[in-house]
Amino acid sequence: MAGTDKTRRGIRSDVTGAPAIVLVEPQLGENIGACARAMMNFGLGEMRLVNPRGPWPNQKAINTSSGAAKVLEDARLFKSVAEATADLQRLYATTARDRDMVKPGLTMREGAIAWREHARAGERCGILFGRERTGLENEDIALAEAIVMVPANPVHASLNLGQAVLIAGYEWYQLAAETERVRRSRKGSQPATRDDLYGFFAQLETDLDACGFLHPPEKRPRMVRNIRNIFSRAGLTDQEVRTLRGIVSGLTRTPKRRP
Repeated sequence: MAGTDKTRRGIRSDVTGAPAIVLVEPQLGENIGACARAMMNFGLGEMRLVNPRGPWPNQKAINTSSGAAKVLEDARLFKSVAEATADLQRLYATTARDRDMVKPGLTMREGAIAWREHARAGERCGILFGRERTGLENEDIALAEAIVMVPANPVHASLNLGQAVLIAGYEWYQLAAETERVRRSRKGSQPATRDDLYGFFAQLETDLDACGFLHPPEKRPRMVRNIRNIFSRAGLTDQEVRTLRGIVSGLTRTPKRRP
């Protein structure tokens, strides 16, 4: 569809509260540009890039963005998924195939409803999109609280990166005019940021290494991934994470003799 007139080409105020689009190791500038164009179409303004291939800024991405250069200009680069999502309180991962882990599975429409709820609650949210050829790795998905999938032909379910972002943006945008549901009070607590969780993971895994729980070494990666997945999907608040960290500290502290 052709571009609209110049008065409508800016990013709308709908960007406020919109989820961040996190592209993990995208390989082609053209795909990044297509994502930027889809984001601009549907009011998504924040792009985060994790180790994109090639130099940045990328002229091919700019050429393909078709008027959405603003999204590319504001895009931020990160070295890891953890770094790119540290400030987020909610994180979703897109995938086209089943994964060997227990995690809520949502359609893109169900995901969009959740993202709108997070925006109304003032919660920072992000959506992970994987590599063009292989998608997201299980280690990336373990950091998210839920998986988002697009129901598609099982014989050929894989989507182009730009298509996936466009569907997410479309579903997000269509809900803009729907009636808001009542927000439940959290009594001062806020959803934990991913950085809160990553700090808890580091503490817990260090202590589990020390006590020998994560042995033998060849099983450690899978065990760590499963543990992270458990807590990532729990929707913990910042206070709950502090409580868990206190519990771990209490369990590993040298006990004092009782009188």
